[in-house]
Amino acid sequence: MNNAALGLAGKPATAARMYDYFLGGVHNFPADRDAARRVIEQYPLFPQWAVANRAFLRRAVRYLLRHGIRQFLDLGSGIPTVGNVHEIAHEFASDARVVYVDIDSVAVAESLEILDGNKLATAIRADLRDPRAILDHPDVRAILDFERPVGLLLAAVLHFVPEDEQAYGGVEQLVAALAPGSYLTVSHVATESLPISSTRTKNAVEVYTRQTATSGKPRDREQVERFFTGLELVEPGVAWLHDWRPDPNDTTKVPANPTDGGEWAAVGRKG
Repeated sequence: MNNAALGLAGKPATAARMYDYFLGGVHNFPADRDAARRVIEQYPLFPQWAVANRAFLRRAVRYLLRHGIRQFLDLGSGIPTVGNVHEIAHEFASDARVVYVDIDSVAVAESLEILDGNKLATAIRADLRDPRAILDHPDVRAILDFERPVGLLLAAVLHFVPEDEQAYGGVEQLVAALAPGSYLTVSHVATESLPISSTRTKNAVEVYTRQTATSGKPRDREQVERFFTGLELVEPGVAWLHDWRPDPNDTTKVPANPTDGGEWAAVGRKG
């Protein structure tokens, strides 16, 4: 953890650092751990879902690489952990380019520290709710060529945009800027696992609302599929994290109850 991060030890929690805690990471502070534990009190499977989400992201990135993608725009990238997108990509293609985007300044600072000297990857601080600012950012334009296909990654982030107009409109604007042959990857907390009317869900959302600058909203399978309007869904379509093209060598736990899958996941191609 760098000195700048250490100076934030007394600051409020953030979704990115809570996610790091769910993953068993060390880039989190007391406020993050307190908030994360409050969420786990409501849904003990949250850490399992976080691990499953990272496993899905790895599988999705490798799928895109096998289908010719060499550029990635990772929104809501969070705190850097082992198996970052650029690490996965460079195992397959040394010329792959990656831009990480997050609203958390600590996540961006940690990413830039890791990427120091890497001319094929960078990180910027920006808000998903302002897609134009992301697309026009000079550091993004310096790394990515939007005349060529891009892998747009929105893993476990859209549920932090509770306003439907902003969530769907933002994705539509981002996809519109991508060249044909690009891919959209999404994972999203599922209403089927966290019913909006449930007291437990309300309590978990309240933790984010009160203790971070980010609120949240689960969406159901049909609502997640709506993000892929106009795109060709890759088989198996919108599926539970563990059901999206599972890797037989993956040791990630599979919930005993199918509705405990936690998040929907899908990849779609722009024709």
